[in-house]
Amino acid sequence: MKCECNQISKIYPELCVLLEQYRLIEIAGVDAEKYLQGQLTCDVAKLEVASHTLTCHCDPKSKMSALFRLYRASQEQFFAIIHQDLLPEALTQLKKYAVFSKVTFTELDTKLYGVTSGEILAKLHENSTALVFPQGQKRAIVWGENLEINSSAKLWDLIDIQDGLPILLKANQFELIPQAANLQAVENAISFTKGCYIGQETVARAKYRGANKRAMFTLVGQVAGEITLPEIASSIEMQLGENWRTTGTILSAVHYQDKLWLQVVMNKDVEREANFRVNGIALQICELPYSLEE
Repeated sequence: MKCECNQISKIYPELCVLLEQYRLIEIAGVDAEKYLQGQLTCDVAKLEVASHTLTCHCDPKSKMSALFRLYRASQEQFFAIIHQDLLPEALTQLKKYAVFSKVTFTELDTKLYGVTSGEILAKLHENSTALVFPQGQKRAIVWGENLEINSSAKLWDLIDIQDGLPILLKANQFELIPQAANLQAVENAISFTKGCYIGQETVARAKYRGANKRAMFTLVGQVAGEITLPEIASSIEMQLGENWRTTGTILSAVHYQDKLWLQVVMNKDVEREANFRVNGIALQICELPYSLEE
């Protein structure tokens, strides 16, 4: 199924929302690059100044403790944009071995904005920061400004869902390997050529030995009126003949303009034309903006 409505930023070309669901973490010090290189799935050493990418931090079993956007401000200064629902546990895990390195982690109270307006981006001050997304709908995360918001932050989550960018929340923390959330297909979130990092062995096995059997899908259903969103980490149902069976793990959910949008991790070989439902709402799989073929 090809989604009928997959361009929210075109509906609101001047979208500006306060990203209250995210926090900004400063990571700095002479050992910042080296430390992060041994912790994260992305190749931090190859991340140029003023560049950014999605990445994640895993436990020794390669289950994600954190998923965030990493920005390199200078040779010794980075910023992580992380969902507040993952804190403080994600930060505790990330800096677990930092006592042996010259690196500091500082949780900031900086306001973060999600912007799709080219006009707003063109008027930003020199001391502000704007991270323009490299793929998907045209947008940026901005800080260092006081912008006038015009809509709800849930629209930012919705664009993430439509762009196939996974949203990891506390209920799924330590439950999924990176490839189960499609991170191998998103930006430079996983490097398969860098050196060792926590969880690297299982991540590599998932790629080279086909150990990963799951993938993240976008599903959408038509609804009428207000609804109660399905719980994060709960399941949906898939029709098999005249019966229904539970399947998948819900990552995120947004209700907007009479549609329920979900991110669901399921068997990657699931039949794309199958019928699904959750809480009585019929769902169908939407086409992702990238390929899952490796």
